[in-house]
Amino acid sequence: MASAAALRALHHRPGQPLVLPNVWDAVSARSFEAAGFPALATASAAVSAVLGHSDGQGTPVEVMLAAVARIAGSVAVPVTADIEAGYGLPAGELAERLLAAGAAGCNLEDSDPGSRTLADPEAHARRLAGLRAAAGPDLVVNARVDVYLGGRFRGGPEEALAEATARAERYLEAGADCVYPIAAPEADLAALVKRLEAPVNALCPRPARAALDRLASLGVARITFGDGLLTEVSAGLDTLAAGLAADAAALDAHG
Repeated sequence: MASAAALRALHHRPGQPLVLPNVWDAVSARSFEAAGFPALATASAAVSAVLGHSDGQGTPVEVMLAAVARIAGSVAVPVTADIEAGYGLPAGELAERLLAAGAAGCNLEDSDPGSRTLADPEAHARRLAGLRAAAGPDLVVNARVDVYLGGRFRGGPEEALAEATARAERYLEAGADCVYPIAAPEADLAALVKRLEAPVNALCPRPARAALDRLASLGVARITFGDGLLTEVSAGLDTLAAGLAADAAALDAHG
């Protein structure tokens, strides 16, 4: 509970959003903790990639939760876990297993990863309410709103904002601490910040100061990166691998 309370308290500074690096293993978690970040997040796409599975709930739930437990157990700061759409677990069991893994919070999507269809908002609100009832204050629940993800909502821009607002309000009523309109355009993020009396999470696909400044100016309460940080690290690894391969080829040539 102390870990969740510490995470929840980091969401209250307008213009100074909580920047949550999305980590994928104990090594990355310790690096970002050592750099001074007060909390961390996992990203399902990043964790799945390093474990050899596909994103979209392609990782078996026990494998994903074991990875969350290793990450949370390797650092002293709170860790919030990306649990996709919940892997089919009942809300009570999901809460119990997240807490057992040491998670201080979680993301829960409102669309099906396989069919890429939006969940019924009332049904999803009931699921969030069940998660809140089971976990009490011991989890910071970040309700993802998937209206803006490609193909999930078939309305125009105005309808998308109205749908995102309605879903976010319903999820907050059900007990979510914050909402995450992933992939929302900046104008809609700004509108949601003004309309909702709750923290809004924004996605920053690539770590860049200008992007962070823009999102902060919109008033979002927290910023995450999805698998963007792993992508940056992987690019550096590709460069290292190519250089080493060139060096190895040179040795062969000399031989």
